[in-house]
Amino acid sequence: MSEPALTQGDLFALDSPLLTGVRGERSLMAFPFFALSKGKWTKPLAYKTDTVSIEIVATAKGVATIYDKEVLLYIASLMVAKLDAGVGVSQDFYFTAHDLFRVTGVNGSARSYTRLSDALERLQGTQIKTNIEAGGEGQAGFFSWLSEAQLTYTKTRTGDKRLKAVKVRLCDWLYRAIQRDRRVLDYAPSYFQLGPIERRLYEVARSTCTEGPIDVDLEELRLQLGYQSSLKHFRYELKRIADDNTIPGFGFDLVDVPTVAAKSRARRNAGAARVRITPRPLLSNA
Repeated sequence: MSEPALTQGDLFALDSPLLTGVRGERSLMAFPFFALSKGKWTKPLAYKTDTVSIEIVATAKGVATIYDKEVLLYIASLMVAKLDAGVGVSQDFYFTAHDLFRVTGVNGSARSYTRLSDALERLQGTQIKTNIEAGGEGQAGFFSWLSEAQLTYTKTRTGDKRLKAVKVRLCDWLYRAIQRDRRVLDYAPSYFQLGPIERRLYEVARSTCTEGPIDVDLEELRLQLGYQSSLKHFRYELKRIADDNTIPGFGFDLVDVPTVAAKSRARRNAGAARVRITPRPLLSNA
């Protein structure tokens, strides 16, 4: 599916291209709203602390993934750019898939357009319930990330579809969070080259290390990432990532916790530790 040149009238209506860096809403960075999967994930997801509650319900297409989130990051960036420029914003956004792919580093193959279509369907179908307030308002029921999502296209004389643009309507919750709270942070350009776990580690670090290094319990970090495998497996993956030193702008160090032998031996064997997250200078290409 190729993407044709747009007319001047089309260009007037488009919100793309994005001319600034990528920025995201802070709550979406800090908490696990997306499945850490490249493939289909159909199991419900949940995250609960003393202050935060998140419940995610899948449809037949599965839960929206960390890769589907790229669409929301792109939309949020368009919206923040408009607000910064003093331009009025609505919940409707109209952009080219080509510009989305340019920003996120995706090639414009037919397979990419199919993946975009699937991503839009999951973002519209996934149901979210949270007690996190947005724009000074709470929301008791379920909502979806996109209340409307359409791929608009024309047809050639031979009947082939040619993608024209993407039209979406952003959910009230995220729209309020960006418009009223303006708790947005920039993303490192290399974010889109990271794997699922690395993306979440970056987001958690970016949203929490605002005043210097922090220490966090390994299990708490696993839950905050939305990592579904065991604590032991998470420790192994985190150690690998820390050794590779691949998270832009942040270092991760595992520190074993001294424990009282009888009570805590099981926790130590399961991977009991704390994690120190340290901001560091961001390389120019990161």
